[in-house]
Amino acid sequence: MGLLTVAVLLLFTASVSFAFAKLLFRRGQTCYMLDYECYKGKKEMTLNTQECAKIVSRNKNLRIQDYRFLLQTIVNSGLGEETFGPENIISGEEQHPKHIDSLSEIESVFYDTLDNIFSRSKISPNQVDILVVNVSLLSSVPSLTSRIINHYNMREDVKSFNLSGMGCSASLVAIDLVQHLFKTHKKKLAVVVSSESMAGNWYCGRERSMMLSNCIFRVGGCSMLLTNDTARKNEAVLKLTCLVRTHFGSNEDAYNCCMQVEDDEGYAGFRLTKLLTKSAARSLSKNLRVLLPKVLPLWEIIRFAATKSYQTSSKINLRTGIEHFCIHPGGRAVIDEVGSSLGLDEHDLEPARMALHRFGNTSAGGLWYVLGYMEAKKRLKKGDRILMISLGAGFKCNNCVWEVVRDMDGLNVWKDVIGDYPPKKMVNPFLEKYGWINDEVVGFIRPEDIAKMLGFA
Repeated sequence: MGLLTVAVLLLFTASVSFAFAKLLFRRGQTCYMLDYECYKGKKEMTLNTQECAKIVSRNKNLRIQDYRFLLQTIVNSGLGEETFGPENIISGEEQHPKHIDSLSEIESVFYDTLDNIFSRSKISPNQVDILVVNVSLLSSVPSLTSRIINHYNMREDVKSFNLSGMGCSASLVAIDLVQHLFKTHKKKLAVVVSSESMAGNWYCGRERSMMLSNCIFRVGGCSMLLTNDTARKNEAVLKLTCLVRTHFGSNEDAYNCCMQVEDDEGYAGFRLTKLLTKSAARSLSKNLRVLLPKVLPLWEIIRFAATKSYQTSSKINLRTGIEHFCIHPGGRAVIDEVGSSLGLDEHDLEPARMALHRFGNTSAGGLWYVLGYMEAKKRLKKGDRILMISLGAGFKCNNCVWEVVRDMDGLNVWKDVIGDYPPKKMVNPFLEKYGWINDEVVGFIRPEDIAKMLGFA
């Protein structure tokens, strides 16, 4: 028997074993997504250039150099003119937020998205068996899940889970929880609600690493309807094929790069350090080492391993097993870093960039605005595979792969604006309107004079 024949037989045997191992791994992990709905704020919640400048001008702690930093940050943020902010912040109550403000903000997201899902799917809230809610910065009594159960008069035996403090990656943590529950509870319906609370967490100090959160985080969220009932698979839009969670919290730099703290003056906020992108890259790399062998063909794994030994710049070809890349729109730098490390092009990064531009960083809900963009652009065809990449405080990287089970072209949160995206020119009016703050001649201006110069005195 020739060497070529032996090599072919070995490769065939390895491929069959590989496929069989994948099949065993997926047994009992059926998880279909029946529907999802992203939140769109009301018109009066819009945070455009003028509203942002008005909020900034109210912060009497800031100095000229702080205004310059904020201008540079906002111009480079990747956010557009139509993101949504909390109503209490827009109305000028950021210094003294009330608990009711946070509850009102969150419940608007919950009930708007859930009402639409229940109406569209013809599924009653009484049919829901599992409810998982994740909001990192708000933990109330009764719990947020209890509020939803009370609002919709759900059954007494509904299994509810309230997740807090899990960061921007919490949405996939919630789905992973549902997937594990599906292994022991057959033919069930689950609802996952992912959002964040901004109303009570606006930073009013002047520490630069904490000002960043005001510049990029916005109001948003998503509700999802999931099932493991194969009788409903024809109603589904997506099927979960693989999910891998990685926790990088044992690394001190990663652990401290995203943290809710108080500054030296006692102002509470969310600190984002310069080590964020580095931590994101390292945790992503560790996660993909586990996930990719589960979703890419064996021959690509072998090819990459062989070329990597003598060509250190070699990158694995993700497109051999993935058609679309749904990246958490956490910020321009994060999107750039992920794109660069995975060898993605601008077509791949466009959905994340546009979700960031239109809706901002909506924390755990952000992935679903990216998915909605792909659907609105009619990119998602039956059989396509979507790699979802989520990164969050802790530091966590949680990634999964979905298979599109039917062409996705439904109307969603992008329906009224999708024709305008991507914009022909990404213009940021902040620099045009307030670029004068960078002039050295205004260095003598007192902080109390800034509001007058901005026109909000």
